[in-house]
Amino acid sequence: MWNSKRRCFTKLILILLSGLILTLTPAWLVQSVWAAEQPKPEPATTVSPEIPPKQLQHLVTPLTLDDLKVEVDGWIGVLKQHASLISQKKIEAMKAEGEAKAKLLDEVNKLQEQQTALIDRAKVVVEELRAKGGEVANYDKYLKALSGIKVDMTDAGGSWKLVRGWLTSKEGGIRWLKNLILFIVTLVVFIILSRILGSATRRAVVKLKGVSELLKDFMVNVVHKLVFLIGLVVALSMLEINVGPFLAAIGAVGFIVGFALQGTLSNFAAGFMILLYRPYDIGDYVNVAGISGTVSVMTLVSTTLTLPDNQTVVIPNNSIWGGIITNVTGSETRRIDMVFGIGYEDDISKAQRILEEVVKDHPLVLPFPEPVIRVNELADSSVNFICRPWVKTEDYWTTYWDLTRQVKEEFDRNGISIPFPQREVHLRQLVEVKQGSAE
Repeated sequence: MWNSKRRCFTKLILILLSGLILTLTPAWLVQSVWAAEQPKPEPATTVSPEIPPKQLQHLVTPLTLDDLKVEVDGWIGVLKQHASLISQKKIEAMKAEGEAKAKLLDEVNKLQEQQTALIDRAKVVVEELRAKGGEVANYDKYLKALSGIKVDMTDAGGSWKLVRGWLTSKEGGIRWLKNLILFIVTLVVFIILSRILGSATRRAVVKLKGVSELLKDFMVNVVHKLVFLIGLVVALSMLEINVGPFLAAIGAVGFIVGFALQGTLSNFAAGFMILLYRPYDIGDYVNVAGISGTVSVMTLVSTTLTLPDNQTVVIPNNSIWGGIITNVTGSETRRIDMVFGIGYEDDISKAQRILEEVVKDHPLVLPFPEPVIRVNELADSSVNFICRPWVKTEDYWTTYWDLTRQVKEEFDRNGISIPFPQREVHLRQLVEVKQGSAE
């Protein structure tokens, strides 16, 4: 009985000691021991290295990040073994001569063709790992280091045989020749397509009413250049170039350029608003930013005016959109505001009748709206009439000059004076003061 109690006590002591040891053991050590006991996961996609890349893409798409790391390491291992075999064959070829060397170099060419195919499949898995947030920088460097062929200038004959073998291999020169042809064909097709769509866009925008010519040209250019840019990206992908970093670089460059050209982009935005709302167009006579002239050129950045004396002024669109815009020739008709003065002793009714006849008989004056001719002001030296006929905008100055001349001639013919400023000076009081002083 005593022996039985002693055995139970011993077991209890051993259990307590085991628990104490597990408690004091670091967690990382326990995990390491546990991991060492677990079987290492094996890659599933490397079972058949000849698997088509598209089929491999479907296999790796559902995998998690940890699964993809295993698959990438598996493909890197396959490539490492294959690259080691190529290196061994190259070493043997360096030592061999004649037919043996030629045979070994042929084997190297075949192995390199197989290596290119393996690299393509490894890149599929690496890109999937990249898309799911994995670190792939080291894998990219390794694959880049294995790509292509290495030329040894000290062995011209062997190097030329390797290059010739690469040029005639299915995964080497023939493949890149096909890619180059696809690149050129794709680029040419998209250039033609961009011109066709640009022409179609131009025919469509021509039918739009109330749209400025600059906006029409802008729409055509956007369609033309956008289609060409898409074609360029597609064509680059034909050269097996990863366009993802290329697009990211374009975005980064766009951000930097946008930050550096804030003023220009402000003018660009103002130019787009001018295109959209169309306060003026080419050929209009406007008053913008305190300058009056005829719009000769419009761009998204600036507007060019030709002044009446034929000076050319370029105004940033931001200065125009941020101020008052007056389009003098923006409407089809325009009112002429004229003032004619007669003397206080002249017949007002007669003068008004003359003005009405002159305005009515002029061929460029529009019947509607009706002209307004009224006595408007009793000025210091004259009785002033306002004369406000309506004309077509392009006839404004011709009518203005004709009416001015004809009114002067009719007033002279009918004895109506056009007074000039007069001033009366009264000296009576001053004379009387001088006479009183003399007496």
